[in-house]
Amino acid sequence: MIWAILALLGVPLWLCAAGIVALVYRNKSLRKRHGDIPVRVQRVGRTRRTRGHAVWVSDVFAWRGSPAAWSEDLFEVTDARVGDLKPEELKKLHRMGEHPAVVTLSPDEGEPVRVDVDAEHREALLGPYASPVAGG
Repeated sequence: MIWAILALLGVPLWLCAAGIVALVYRNKSLRKRHGDIPVRVQRVGRTRRTRGHAVWVSDVFAWRGSPAAWSEDLFEVTDARVGDLKPEELKKLHRMGEHPAVVTLSPDEGEPVRVDVDAEHREALLGPYASPVAGG
């Protein structure tokens, strides 16, 4: 449908295809950055989780949804706590490993944000609020 509208407006299809290729390439480069964490974010007032990738910058949690979601956000976080997932929530977390975790981020302003992550990235998701390693 969108292709038909663009063609009627006189936009060359090769230009649209080039834009899509650039978008996909840019998204792949973001997923390869240092400190990248694949996450699912449940924003305030929403029941569904948004897939995306996140990174910590000091005490700021920055995340970007998949290209189709067109969503991104920055949270200045004051606290991060690991919580428990209910069995019905586990069913909704596909491709998150066998033992996904939920971390609740308390931003400086606004309501807490729930972020789901696989067990491999749990400590990375806690960022600056991870407990220090004993003896290190």
